[in-house]
Amino acid sequence: MANPSDPGQDARRMRTVIWVVTLATLGLVFDGYDLVVYGAVVSTFLRDPSQIGTVTPAIAGALGSYALVGVMVGALLAGTVGDILGRRKVILTSYAWFSLGMALSAMATDTFGWLRFFTGMGVGSLVATTAALVAEYAPKGKKNMINAITNGGIPLGSLLSALLAILLMEHIGWRGMFWIGALPLVTLLPLAYFKMPESVAWLAARGRMDEARAMSERTGVPIPELAAPGSAQHEPSGHDKTGFAGLFTAHYLFPTLILGLMSATGLVLVYSLNTWLPELMLRAGFNAKGSLSFLLVLNGGSLFGALLASRFADRFGPKPVVAATFAIGAVALILLTLGLPLAALLCIVAIVGLGTSGTQTLIYGFVANYYRTNVRAAGVAWCAGFGRLGGIGGPMLGSLLISAGIALDSIFYVLACIGVFGITLTLLVPMSRSAGNR
Repeated sequence: MANPSDPGQDARRMRTVIWVVTLATLGLVFDGYDLVVYGAVVSTFLRDPSQIGTVTPAIAGALGSYALVGVMVGALLAGTVGDILGRRKVILTSYAWFSLGMALSAMATDTFGWLRFFTGMGVGSLVATTAALVAEYAPKGKKNMINAITNGGIPLGSLLSALLAILLMEHIGWRGMFWIGALPLVTLLPLAYFKMPESVAWLAARGRMDEARAMSERTGVPIPELAAPGSAQHEPSGHDKTGFAGLFTAHYLFPTLILGLMSATGLVLVYSLNTWLPELMLRAGFNAKGSLSFLLVLNGGSLFGALLASRFADRFGPKPVVAATFAIGAVALILLTLGLPLAALLCIVAIVGLGTSGTQTLIYGFVANYYRTNVRAAGVAWCAGFGRLGGIGGPMLGSLLISAGIALDSIFYVLACIGVFGITLTLLVPMSRSAGNR
């Protein structure tokens, strides 16, 4: 175990936290890029059947959902194995998996939908496991901020996707956009192999104390007392179940169901907007680059808004802050219907980003710090996996509303009502049951 009196401990811990946060954030940048790049290229598919065949709005919605079905499956599988096999192994496998999926998608025609599902499995397992690892390395009192920085990689990747589509797509085409998403296979994966440590808390919780002590010495991160089996403060055996078995005990059942529904609600908003906002803005009269600019602003607002909101979450707790950001998003969606000038419209879209993708970033941090170490990966996996039912429904909801000829203003009203439902769910979550953020 790292010695508190060791003058080098703080320096080792700081280096470790920087590496973990940097690698985790970069992984989620590509994660966000891989999921949202489809929204940047879907207008091409709708207007050019020579690319992957004839694509109607209904087909486009289904294709957008295939990746999210994969995310759900991948997240739930990661929750099954992440608390058993460890964080590091699952993260490295996820990097390789989604990178290969993006490379194959770049070459696809009639197999595009299946490959989006395959890619989504890698993305889902990464989101679930990364949040657990970061929560276990983040310093106390800064957990929501560190989680917001890390999970901010998702909207940053989304923002990057929109920006590169504006700058490069006319030169490299949609296939080139997908090849960019495959870069972690030859960049991030080798670096993470050498620099991404296993979780000290997870090793201790699994009873692998010799490895936990060695990792503690190497990283400068002390072994949490509550994580160690046999410690005076360790919970009785009724709370020692690992993974999903522990997640669905009476101790956690109600909050687990509510947190899953919260995530699903947030992801309906995230993916309906990230998939369909460019197309909606095209139909509102903006040109192709102008419509992509709204996607850029949406994800920029979610990134910076979540970082700001996370400071309040560390100070006041994540529950009231998540409820507030859901409310801000709902109000901003209504303001989009007022026919405001372009500059005001862009500002409001940025606020919508805070209330949708930014809220989802805060939810992941909320969940990662809500559960004990031995069920943490399963808890985040449940949130990311079950929540993807909302992500799957988001693109399909957009396609249904557009195909039915619903007016643009009415679509925004529907999304605002979903945000109000998110507020209600957030207020139902009980106080944290992690007994000290294990």
